[in-house]
Amino acid sequence: MANLTPQQRQLVEQWAAEGANLNQIQDRLRSECDTTLTYMETRLLIMELGVKLQDKPREVEKPAPEPVAPAADGAEAVADEALAPDGTRGGALKISVDEVPPAGAIISGRVTFSDDVTVQWFMDQQGRFGMRGPAPGYQPPAADIPAFQAELDSILQQSGF
Repeated sequence: MANLTPQQRQLVEQWAAEGANLNQIQDRLRSECDTTLTYMETRLLIMELGVKLQDKPREVEKPAPEPVAPAADGAEAVADEALAPDGTRGGALKISVDEVPPAGAIISGRVTFSDDVTVQWFMDQQGRFGMRGPAPGYQPPAADIPAFQAELDSILQQSGF
């Protein structure tokens, strides 16, 4: 497993007690201890140390917005909640997990971002994360990234990764 000094292992335990998630611990090991670990190696280190990561509070699902009546001039009115970060119409972030991952992946699924673009996400056998999009160079809306990362982290924890 990871060759960490007792002081570094103590730091990992301290960070976890302070509420750091797996990604934050991995980043801090790289920046503060000059130790680079894959996501999977970091996960195994946490398990080896017997550290319990704090669960994030679950967001309560908001009720669906009520339909907006058409404007008097016949133009369609759009509620602010229905707008994507760039001002276009979009849906909510949706993430699914494949029952059988493709060859080379240990877990995979699909995500539909608020701009209604669906991409495949996966984690390979070495703990590396990747995405396959509909077109080369596609970038999801910046506002969707934190929500996607948080949900994916929750999915990976529930799946034992």
